[in-house]
Amino acid sequence: MIRVSIIGISGYVGIELFRILKQHKNLEIVNIYSESNKNETIGKLYPQFSHINMKCVDKTSEDIVKESDVIFTAVPHGGASIPYTLFAKKYNKKIIDLSAEFRLKDPAIYEEWYGNKIEDKELLKEAVYGLPELHKDEIKNGWLIANPGCYTTASILANAPLVKNRIIDLDSIIIDAKSGASGAGKKPKADLLFSELDESFYPYSVTTHRHTPEIEQELTNLAEKKIEITFTPHLVPMVRGIIATSYSKLKDNITEEKLYTLYRDFYKEASFVRVIDNIPNTKWVATSNFIDIAIRIDKRTNRVIVISALDNLIKGASGQAVQNMNIMFGEKEDEALTMLGVYP
Repeated sequence: MIRVSIIGISGYVGIELFRILKQHKNLEIVNIYSESNKNETIGKLYPQFSHINMKCVDKTSEDIVKESDVIFTAVPHGGASIPYTLFAKKYNKKIIDLSAEFRLKDPAIYEEWYGNKIEDKELLKEAVYGLPELHKDEIKNGWLIANPGCYTTASILANAPLVKNRIIDLDSIIIDAKSGASGAGKKPKADLLFSELDESFYPYSVTTHRHTPEIEQELTNLAEKKIEITFTPHLVPMVRGIIATSYSKLKDNITEEKLYTLYRDFYKEASFVRVIDNIPNTKWVATSNFIDIAIRIDKRTNRVIVISALDNLIKGASGQAVQNMNIMFGEKEDEALTMLGVYP
């Protein structure tokens, strides 16, 4: 049995990790931890789990790591995951970090976009970017996984086949994305109040969203050429879900049929990528680990439009983290992740 600890259980991503991992056949959750809720029962934090007799532990990060085979750190960026990572390295354990701490390979870019410094650059070198569809072999052999962000997963997977095969003008990528409010986390914020968010729809972090360099990094690796994108996120008055619409200029004439063949071949081994004919809808992927992708060509402007949809808390965070864990430990990739979407 794999011994698992979850750090940051009180957040939306942490509790989704708990829910998913409780369905896993080959693991035991040995520790759940919340800095602000030590010794509180999981049922008090989340009444839907009141039948589970488990408390948030009051232990040191070292003790938690020593008792675990793998640690999930569902914490904010800024250093909260670092102690667990250092102890994981010391005791030869595995860690899946859901913060942004290790996603960007260039420390200068991380500092520019996040305002924090990476003190231990050796850890950064050892981190594997945890997007299974692109880095499965590295994940399998890694010990420190930088779990991708939600917007980034939707955006990278939508554009990867086009970029890899250089079918588009690589300087023309524009990504227009929308997210439900859970993507902003659980901490109370004025703009997330019901009276502010309901019947409202607006862009935010225009030209400055921190997922931008993450998307650029992975697309640059695929293209073997520096890529810069225009990325604009929006907040939608719904709880969960992301839909991203990507636009780019085609280099040559190509049919939608050929693009669909290209995408389905590119993702033929990807358990959770569904290349579909219909335009994706966030409801179709809600509470699942799937990402749906559809393609259209605007013949008038010679642009390709790729639409992708996923659940930001599952494929965009906790589900992807469990997918990474399964790969690391040689489990079936879809273990505990076979849940289908809920509709309506």
